[in-house]
Amino acid sequence: MGTLFNLIILGFVVWFLYKRFIPAKGIKNITVAELKAELNNKGSKQFIDVRTPNEYRGNHIKDFKNIPLSELGKRAHELTKDKEVVVICQSGMRSSNASKALKKLGFKEVTNVKGGMNSWRQ
Repeated sequence: MGTLFNLIILGFVVWFLYKRFIPAKGIKNITVAELKAELNNKGSKQFIDVRTPNEYRGNHIKDFKNIPLSELGKRAHELTKDKEVVVICQSGMRSSNASKALKKLGFKEVTNVKGGMNSWRQ
């Protein structure tokens, strides 16, 4: 009985880690080097920074609009569903969560910037 319980717990942990760290279907991941090239295509893309307003004020990329992750659900109407959305945060975790949320809200093309602003500075 104990072995069965351990297998169930192990299965749950593996499922949780898979859901947490594997990118959602349909979300593209790019590096900051690739982002620098994408910034030349401003007309066909929307750029959002999901960090807090204080983090954004401290340092941000010029073409990114600040929509904090906590406000994304109620402010998603500010974005166009037919245009690609490029999402950044500090490290890539919040932007990954924001990307998943945007896909669930019906956005067709969503791109997450791996490493976030931490990588941008380096």
